[in-house]
Amino acid sequence: MLTIRSAQPGDEQDIWDILEPVIRAGETYALPRDMSRPDAIAYWFARTHEVFVAELDAQILGTYFFRPNQLGPASHVANCGYMTAPAATGKGVASAMCTHSLEHATSCGFRAMQFNFVVSTNERAVRLWQHFQFEIVGRLPGAFLHPTLGYVDAYVMYRHF
Repeated sequence: MLTIRSAQPGDEQDIWDILEPVIRAGETYALPRDMSRPDAIAYWFARTHEVFVAELDAQILGTYFFRPNQLGPASHVANCGYMTAPAATGKGVASAMCTHSLEHATSCGFRAMQFNFVVSTNERAVRLWQHFQFEIVGRLPGAFLHPTLGYVDAYVMYRHF
């Protein structure tokens, strides 16, 4: 059974094992492809982030961070970043993390969730977020330099609760 829990300091290596191939591929996150482990862990566990992991049979297959998208008068809108291990493909891990994050946002009093930069060629993610009623509310033409496709668009996606 898939469980989602708060990340613990002992989870850092398992989280790095998920982050590293995604970062190195350079296809879905606007992070330097040569980002070091310490920098990636510091980014993922930033002071403003609440970090969760998804486990199946005691193996961490996904992770996400949760935070307010902005501060002050815009702090009622949540934001998340999700990554899954290659072994998670087709197991519902990303969907479960999205469900968890939406429930968590609601329980914390957030009124909406926004994804600031969804790479348009990440079609699986776009479809998943649309399945969860996120709308594409903005397009950033050529905002992402994909390693094989060149400059591609990024989307701003939003869901009000």
